[in-house]
Amino acid sequence: MRKIIIAGNWKMHKTQRESLEFLQDFLPHLEETPEGREAVLCVPFTTLNVMSKNLHGSRVKLGAQNIHWEEQGAFTGEVSGEMLTEIGLNYVIVGHSERRQFFGETDETVNKRLLAAQRHGLIPILCVGESKAQRDAGETEQVIFGQLKKGLVDVDQSNLVIAYEPIWAIGTGDTCEASEANRVIGLIRSQLTNKDVTIQYGGSVKPDNVDEIMAQSEIDGALVGGASLTADSFARLVNYQ
Repeated sequence: MRKIIIAGNWKMHKTQRESLEFLQDFLPHLEETPEGREAVLCVPFTTLNVMSKNLHGSRVKLGAQNIHWEEQGAFTGEVSGEMLTEIGLNYVIVGHSERRQFFGETDETVNKRLLAAQRHGLIPILCVGESKAQRDAGETEQVIFGQLKKGLVDVDQSNLVIAYEPIWAIGTGDTCEASEANRVIGLIRSQLTNKDVTIQYGGSVKPDNVDEIMAQSEIDGALVGGASLTADSFARLVNYQ
């Protein structure tokens, strides 16, 4: 059974104070959320602890935005699985295009981070997707299949979420047509041994397009950036029709 997961990726936004103000406005909206639909917030490291304490007992799951593959060591700026699980997290984003583009992530290091997350009982959200140049060159399937083949080596697909995020649609205001997103996600599913993996769409998901996106047969949720930063907007996404 494929789980519906709407996840917000706050990226480098919100202080602890701002995060608590968000929760105060957002949590009451969950009374409208259908059973079996999961809301996840992936917040900055500095906010994880206070969010964990204030989400205890709520329906919202908490996630981090990265994880290192080693248990400890001289890895300035990184965070280990044990550091995350101590706070009480459920999810962690791995391989986001911004990590690949700006911080040198490769399919091989993505694979190491996926395995580390699973060793610590975290559910990784693996991000895959193509650039505008790759799509224009007709390389969408080749790129994504390559990311999956290298990234999923020895990964337990029963403890995994995948997010299809076309790079050209992230934060640009351009949204992949819902039918095209559905087609690509269907192709991603065809490459998996476990066909029940939750596969999200991410890329300029907004209140005015979420209903159409979530009506698609292959799409099991959304990984949302900017539209997750305000309580009313994210609530609208979580409570899509």
